[in-house]
Amino acid sequence: MNGIERFKFSLQNAFAGVKIALRTQRNLRIHLFVGAFIIALSFLLQINAIEWSLLLLTISIVLVAEFINTALEFSIDLISPQFSSLAKKAKDISAAAVLIAAFVSLIIGLIVFGPKILTLLAVAL
Repeated sequence: MNGIERFKFSLQNAFAGVKIALRTQRNLRIHLFVGAFIIALSFLLQINAIEWSLLLLTISIVLVAEFINTALEFSIDLISPQFSSLAKKAKDISAAAVLIAAFVSLIIGLIVFGPKILTLLAVAL
């Protein structure tokens, strides 16, 4: 297999992983919907390049955390099909990482959008 074929194979595997995660993970679908909403809002509020960078980075971090959480949960389920308090702790900690990423992205969203929304509300009133 040459380099191009290996790259194509890797891309096929990555897209298969995206499909599996989207099909099985409700929270990932929610995060994608929220990310798409934030992107649409960003166009409407005409944010600047730095704000775009911050928002795209935070959206990406949340999605990456969700994908890693999903992979970890599948791996733990494979290794430990029966209930295990250690497996539960690992899953809970992984979910906490997603929660932290989502919380920080919410704060960044408030920092970016808050002043713009307040200005729009002040003009409307």
